[in-house]
Formats: sequence, structure tokens, C-alpha cells
Amino acid sequence: MSKRETYEAKTENLLEPIVRPLGIEIYDVEYVKEGSDFYLRAYIDKPEGVNILDCETVSRALSDALDKDDFIEEAYILEVSSPGLGRTLKKDKHLAKSIGEQVEIKLFKAVDKVKEFAGELKSFDEKQITIVSEEGEELTFQRADVALIRLAFDF
Repeated sequence: MSKRETYEAKTENLLEPIVRPLGIEIYDVEYVKEGSDFYLRAYIDKPEGVNILDCETVSRALSDALDKDDFIEEAYILEVSSPGLGRTLKKDKHLAKSIGEQVEIKLFKAVDKVKEFAGELKSFDEKQITIVSEEGEELTFQRADVALIRLAFDF
């Protein structure tokens, strides 16, 4: 397991007992370097959506738990937020919750000169993701070819 994966897993373990009593779920945890700074980001959600007070409550409790455990070697910036409307669907649990929803898919390499597709998420497994386009065409992509899949949103 890489350092990044270890930090993310340990943070998720610290976060679980914080969010459970609040009726909040952990959407994702990521540890990334952007420029010269490291960021530890916790994305939280609940059925009616999270608000700023939820984020503040979880952030304070998580910060205290991280200070106590002190397993991250580098200096980092802690962020706690909602995954947002156009949330990225990284894990199987995200995809499973999004069956029937409109999604956008970006590929690493173009297929017939097109890298971006949209449609209703129909199904997925460990190797493939299938959507149905607005025209009713079923499109199947190899997961290894998918750079990004996220919920589509209209305003």
C-alpha cells in the first residue's frame, strides 16, 4: 500500500466514528499534492445534503483526531466538504448509487475522434461501464479507458 493509500485509509478509519452519529457518510478521502502543498480532503454527504455546519463540525473533530494520532509526516491542509453536484464517481459504491442517473464520461483516448460522452448510467462491473445516450444508444466503455466519470448536472 502506498503512503497516499495508507493516509487515506487511516483517515477514513478516524472519520467513521465521527460521522456515523451525525447521520453523515464518508463519500471519499484523498491525499494529494498540488503545487508545493499537500491536501487531505474528506468528502462527506447525507441524503439531504451537507451544510457548512456539518463540514465545520466534522473538520474540527477530524482535526483533533489527526493531531492525536499524528501519522501524516508532511505538513498538509485539511479540507472537509461536500462532493458537490458534479461529483466524481470513483468507487463502485458511487457507481451503484448512481445507476439511472445522468453521467459524463471522459476517456483517456478518443473513440472515433470523441473523448467525452454523456448518458444514463445503466450498469457497471469490474471491467466495464455502460451508459445509454440521449439517442437511446447503449455505449460500453472499458474501465481502464475511463479517465473520469461524474454526475452530470443542468442549471
